[in-house]
Amino acid sequence: MNLQIPTLAGVIERRILANYRVDPSCMTAVLPPPFRPQLVDGFAIGGICLIRLKRIRPKRIPILWGFASENAAHRIAVEWDANGQTQHGVFVPRRDTNSKLNALVGGRIFPGIHHRATFNVAENGNRYSVAMHSLDGEVLVRVDGSVASGLPDSSIFKTLESASEFFRLGSFGYSATPKQGTFDALELDCKNWQVEPLHVDAIQSSYFENERLFPPNSIEFDCALLMRNIDHEWHGRESLCCPA
Repeated sequence: MNLQIPTLAGVIERRILANYRVDPSCMTAVLPPPFRPQLVDGFAIGGICLIRLKRIRPKRIPILWGFASENAAHRIAVEWDANGQTQHGVFVPRRDTNSKLNALVGGRIFPGIHHRATFNVAENGNRYSVAMHSLDGEVLVRVDGSVASGLPDSSIFKTLESASEFFRLGSFGYSATPKQGTFDALELDCKNWQVEPLHVDAIQSSYFENERLFPPNSIEFDCALLMRNIDHEWHGRESLCCPA
């Protein structure tokens, strides 16, 4: 099935990608078929996307019109097989938003269920603090940091360029749906892809800190990236159906 949404255009005013390196066996256990972890230097990669969108509208609508929203997504870099070839992208087990519209149409008109949440955001120059609490009490996220000159020495990405390219190629995402084995598809097309390293002073994720999913010593913060003022489009793609 393909959710027939129009192409949506707008601006990514701010996007933080805060990333963890994870033991592959633990990540494999949390992924539904047909997905498996995409590995970097022997590690699986999971993360949080904290994104503020503005001027979102159907592509043919004048740019003066549009709506804004704060959104959070937990995401896992994955690969899967289709038509005899290995594909790459991200699996999104959870999306949260402060937008009533996003929550209303998510999973119905727009791909991916969006849960309602509150966001507390403080931005001062190159410093960022973004916190999210879901209204259902299931998810808590916080990232505090500032623009840096480079990635942490401990990161598995040896250069900013290699990290940038890895996440640029992960533009195709599948979201969980209430129907087991069916995943909504969404593709992000950034017109001016550009990332900056973000030094993280504090990070919290109730999902990645859940020791039932990720036992102690199986997960560690790796690095964070920042994107600002990126023209982009969202494209709905054909859903993926995987027999149980």
